[in-house]
Amino acid sequence: MQTQAGETIAARHDEVLGHPPRLPPLDRASVAAEVQAATDHLRGGATPGRPPLPLDAIPEIMFTMCRFPDLWQRLMDLTIEIQGTSATLPLRDRKLAILRTGWLCQAPYEFGEHVNQAKRAGLTSEEIERVTAGSTAPGWDAHERAILRAAEELHAGAMIGDETWNRLAQRLDEQQLVELLIVVGQFTATAYFQNALRLRLEAGNDGLAAR
Repeated sequence: MQTQAGETIAARHDEVLGHPPRLPPLDRASVAAEVQAATDHLRGGATPGRPPLPLDAIPEIMFTMCRFPDLWQRLMDLTIEIQGTSATLPLRDRKLAILRTGWLCQAPYEFGEHVNQAKRAGLTSEEIERVTAGSTAPGWDAHERAILRAAEELHAGAMIGDETWNRLAQRLDEQQLVELLIVVGQFTATAYFQNALRLRLEAGNDGLAAR
């Protein structure tokens, strides 16, 4: 028998994922070169000796968003800036902020993908479960609680309160504070288009049920 939480997740999955995508992906072979180039860009550029990903291993989102190459390029550039080697916000902070934002937006694709990434970065299933409860859950240290609360306050009121900001500023410098704001904003926007386009989950992405 499903728990209430499981029933809620199933209902949200049905709402977002229970219908065909609103914009079907383009035929993979017809845009192979463009998508391979975009995928290499996200992976840090083409690297001599590194084989390209097979077309069937490239996420479907790439074949949907390549309909809009200029817009997609700009979104990818921002992703690289705030998640690549030039990012200064610590990886754990970034993943906590993204997961909390994805959960608050009830974004199956985003949340599930970043659960997988967060686990590769060292977060545990128990910690990911706590992310769904948020900043008030026991077990967080003061800084982690402030990261989660920042995502919650931005989601609720498009603002971070003084108490949360001051707590964050005890550990983060100005660059990192601004990166945190942009991370939450970007992944809110990403949740909007992934949900609204009803992008299908990739294999291994369990959506909002992922832990």
